[in-house]
Amino acid sequence: MSVLTIAKIILVMLLWAACFPLITAGIEYAPHLTFAAGRALLAGLTLTALALVLRRPLPKGAGHWTMVAIVGFGATALGFLGMFHAAEFVSPGIATVIANTQPLLAAMLGSIVLKERLTKLGMTGLILGFVGILSIAAPELVSGGQKTYIVGIAYIMLAALGITVSNVVIKRIAGKIDALMAMGLQMLIGGVPLVLIAWATEDPASIRWSFTFVAVLIALSLFGTALVYWLWFSVLEKAPLNRANAFSFLIPIFGLTIGALFFDETLGWSQLGGIALAILGVSLVTRDGTKSAAVIDG
Repeated sequence: MSVLTIAKIILVMLLWAACFPLITAGIEYAPHLTFAAGRALLAGLTLTALALVLRRPLPKGAGHWTMVAIVGFGATALGFLGMFHAAEFVSPGIATVIANTQPLLAAMLGSIVLKERLTKLGMTGLILGFVGILSIAAPELVSGGQKTYIVGIAYIMLAALGITVSNVVIKRIAGKIDALMAMGLQMLIGGVPLVLIAWATEDPASIRWSFTFVAVLIALSLFGTALVYWLWFSVLEKAPLNRANAFSFLIPIFGLTIGALFFDETLGWSQLGGIALAILGVSLVTRDGTKSAAVIDG
């Protein structure tokens, strides 16, 4: 991968890490799914409007529209529903561990659909990355007090599954559909189920509008969603999914750093050791950790 592609991936992971404190701040002012739906729709409208202004083409054919819809249902509908609801039941440490099974799930699915195979070095890197995340979250995991953690884990696994499927589909359509248009449309499509469920289960009128909530919603929607997915799509146009996805182990590292810098959180030896393992895992995957179908077939 080129230096520019790696820089894009690291920026994506940094912005995704910044989403967690923004979500925590936002749910103080709005019901979970109402907030999630607002995030999806604002981001989707922004990207779609920009694509129309720039005269970017719409997806062509039922196949491409179907794939865009699958991405919307997976990444936006299931992804947002799972993560926003999981915040009610599971501590951030446990959520981080379960959510970061996604690269492992994507590696397995990608090997079937995309014909990308992990080398032994690549698989070792993914496992080390996950062990690193487990070490980072160890204090949260052993602290107890999570009576409804099974429900929370179920929500996170739902989100991880949706994101896994969407990443594989994004890789399939990358380079075939305009990035701005595809990501804008998938957010609008995925936002529809969120709106319907929010109307049925919550009171959207209960949002406590304030400057803080509006600022959080805009930052989360434009930078943590619209910009992130446009960058991620452009990355997958050039990089193998498994290599790019391995960098997701950096998300909790960035999250811990943000917490230490802005929320006076401290890092123990288990977190520092986990950070080292996660970085080592990413480096192994990015260094010849993937074989394409052509290489495998000889």
